[in-house]
Amino acid sequence: MQRQIIDYALQRKARLAEVHSGRRAVADVCDASPYLLRAAKFHGRPSPTLCPICRKEQVTLVSWVFGDKLGQVSGSARTTEEIARLAGTAEEFSVHVVEVCRTCSWNHLVQSYVAGLPPRSTRGRRVAK
Repeated sequence: MQRQIIDYALQRKARLAEVHSGRRAVADVCDASPYLLRAAKFHGRPSPTLCPICRKEQVTLVSWVFGDKLGQVSGSARTTEEIARLAGTAEEFSVHVVEVCRTCSWNHLVQSYVAGLPPRSTRGRRVAK
């Protein structure tokens, strides 16, 4: 279950307006690292959204997980299924969803949210009435 969802659509829109007006170079926004491009290939999921820069393909959504209790998994790309499994067993962690174009290397953070079990200190706590 996703909670504390943050949508970065307004930042995306502003970034694209800068590119389309010429205030920002395309090279500044099409800078996906080889690691991100590889993650898109192996862990990404297709999106119906056409790349706003090259318009040659739909962007791929890559989800990254971060959390103190995740150990070595923290900071890695995970599939939707893997995140669902983690959410059922791992203590609270954050997920950052990045859209990436594997053709032109456009990339932008589109959403972040919290998943996982509530911290142990708040689980099962009774509320005084």
